[in-house]
Amino acid sequence: MDQKRVPVTREGLDRLIAELEELETTKMPIITAAVAEARSHGDLRENAGYEAARNDQMMAQRRLQELKLLIRNAELMEVGGKGPGGTVTLGSTVVVDFEGDEERYTIVGAVEAKPAAGLISNESPIGKALMGRRAGQKAEFRTPAGVTTVKVLKVE
Repeated sequence: MDQKRVPVTREGLDRLIAELEELETTKMPIITAAVAEARSHGDLRENAGYEAARNDQMMAQRRLQELKLLIRNAELMEVGGKGPGGTVTLGSTVVVDFEGDEERYTIVGAVEAKPAAGLISNESPIGKALMGRRAGQKAEFRTPAGVTTVKVLKVE
């Protein structure tokens, strides 16, 4: 089965690898020890500590598998740059007029999007609307409050 490629910057891939290493070397041994400790307390049917530790273990194992899959399917992308004709593409930094304020966004893959840090997913409504636009063009996207329009001021 062919897996979907995951666009990610070098920094994003490094963060995923660091999270995987911390989970494997630091967090999992602690969680495994907590499960063993809770198990040693006897009857597992009425052992809330054991249930909580097992839940933590399952969530950590799920995240481990997710991280391994993301890393295996990572496709490195360059940050910065423009597409053909100066268009917004994955990795572009875009300066837009957003309701009278200048905002700067870098278009990244969904796995490393952090809107508060200006990293916008190419799969988000605003990311989709900006893709392929040039400086001077407008982009519309739907939000819970309705349709919003931004003007692209610069593509870097």
